[in-house]
Amino acid sequence: MSDDVWRRKARDDDDFGPPLFGDDSDDAVVGSGVRTDKPIVFDDNSGSLPHWTEPATGEVPRVRKPAAAPVAGPADELDVWSSFAGQAPVWQDDDQPGASDQSGQLEDFSDMPRSGAFSESTAQDDPFFDITDADISGAVAATRREPGRITIGTDPTDEGIGRPTPSKGRARTSREEQARAARTGRPTGSVRTTPSQSTAGVGGRDMPTAVAVGALMAAVFVGAIIWKPQAVLAIVVIVIGLAAVEYFEKVTEKGYQPASVVGIVACVAAPLAAYWVGERAIPLVMVFAFIAGCISFIGAPNLNSSPMPNMAITTLGVTWIGLSGAYGGLILGAQSAGAIPGHAGTDTLLLLAVGVVVNDIGALFVGSAAGRTPLRGWISPNKSVEGFIGGALLTIIAMVVIGIAGKSDTWSTPNLIALGIVIAIMAPLGDLTESMFKRNLDIKDFGSIVKGHGGVLDRFDGFLFALPAVFYLMIVLEPWTTAVRK
Repeated sequence: MSDDVWRRKARDDDDFGPPLFGDDSDDAVVGSGVRTDKPIVFDDNSGSLPHWTEPATGEVPRVRKPAAAPVAGPADELDVWSSFAGQAPVWQDDDQPGASDQSGQLEDFSDMPRSGAFSESTAQDDPFFDITDADISGAVAATRREPGRITIGTDPTDEGIGRPTPSKGRARTSREEQARAARTGRPTGSVRTTPSQSTAGVGGRDMPTAVAVGALMAAVFVGAIIWKPQAVLAIVVIVIGLAAVEYFEKVTEKGYQPASVVGIVACVAAPLAAYWVGERAIPLVMVFAFIAGCISFIGAPNLNSSPMPNMAITTLGVTWIGLSGAYGGLILGAQSAGAIPGHAGTDTLLLLAVGVVVNDIGALFVGSAAGRTPLRGWISPNKSVEGFIGGALLTIIAMVVIGIAGKSDTWSTPNLIALGIVIAIMAPLGDLTESMFKRNLDIKDFGSIVKGHGGVLDRFDGFLFALPAVFYLMIVLEPWTTAVRK
């Protein structure tokens, strides 16, 4: 049988029955189910496809939930798509209510905490979440994660105050503070813990120890003054050196990477150079310290050393401790060079020490007894306006008593009053500055070498601001001239 005959026979044979997919249109089925030769037409109203050279439009296709399926008619005996007529995926951009939760399989994770941000309530509500309070402290979500290292161009501090990542030795303490903050609702580092009243004296100090140590330091200082100026210079250099060591050790512990050796050497060299050379030596010490610090960071392998913030921390220590302490050497150097007569230099340093100590004592006792108004509450809540006024009045009174008693043959009473006013202003300012830096670093003291007083820098912070002011007051007033005429 030829192919043409077979094709005609296949078209005329109706043993195959009606088509599998029924079509109820009038022109689709005729008579016994034999389909007419209707051509297949693709009716597309979307227009022609864009040419392949045209740029992409950037449009994203949207998939929407299909309309409800129509009720099957008599001709729809078999619907092969019925198994796919259920839930259809809906893009999240469609913003249909409940669309992302219809299938029961997909959930909205937008409100869930980030990885590692476990809250304390999670551990309490979940019976299978069996860990201790110390363990969950490391996973409590902090409001701000501190960087692993100092980032160039930023200040690594908490609450916009600026504090880098603590060292490993304080890592567990920081985690415990975060856990405690999560329980109490208080921010970490906002309140410094003070000793209980049963063990602490006035202002939180161990007063018997503080008085004994203070008396010992006063005796050593007075003995050095009686002996010779070089002994006083040795005390100044030792105090400045120990204060510099405390400062650079503490900022290093807090995550900074200063040029510690350069900074300590510069702080020690500043009063020595000022004593032997004079005022013109101070800029040289500052410039060479800066150059040496920069060279130390130039030798670093990469920018991980964070040269800019760490050089700023180094220069801060050299300026605050070394430059300010250099004026002690200038006062003694002026006496040794004959710029001021007799023992005016050592006498001035003794008066300055008396004024700073009396100011501290007056502020301590008056502030503890009647302090109600914080001087700068965000720096130190224990320092009050009443304490500042009480310290200032007691300082001026002490200077007047010295003048009336004739205990100084280089400063007259009017000049002593001016000296008392300068000390009453500059010493508390130096104390506030040091407290501000401690608050920024979240520490209580820079050291603990001076029992009852904290560290050397904690004890002599008022001297650092009073020394430059007293030196220039001495140069302007020349108090020995009025004392001689008197």
